[in-house]
Amino acid sequence: MSQAIGNTALAYARVWHHVDASDRVLGKLAERIAIVLMGKHKPIYDPSVDCGDYVVVTNARNVKVTGKKAQQLVYRHHTMFPGGLKEIQYKDMMRRKPDEIIRKAVSGMLPKNKLRERRLERLRIFSDEDMGVFRHNILKRWEDGTLPPRTD
Repeated sequence: MSQAIGNTALAYARVWHHVDASDRVLGKLAERIAIVLMGKHKPIYDPSVDCGDYVVVTNARNVKVTGKKAQQLVYRHHTMFPGGLKEIQYKDMMRRKPDEIIRKAVSGMLPKNKLRERRLERLRIFSDEDMGVFRHNILKRWEDGTLPPRTD
């Protein structure tokens, strides 16, 4: 008689990743962050299970966009009052809330399902180098913006 052994708690353990956003392209950075938040870099990935890791992003103020996006990109939200559509240019948003730029880019690259908000809660974004108490949790760092190679 054989027994099936399931995944252990260690396989589902969450790891804290640190990303320095200085001089990184917004779209490529957001794509890699979304992969880690979903857990696609793990061999136990399952789309219906939330097995992703935590991501801490620093220097969000120094992220770059390519082409003419700095002049053309507009962020919109609605206040839910009649005529309440608000538009904010990229350069104004970068000055006021640089963390929101990365959060919206990552949010657009996550699957639109019930796990999306829970995954976004594991994303911590700081506009400068200081990350406070989260620096004690960091186990992995991305030097060149890519994930570290897997050692299986």
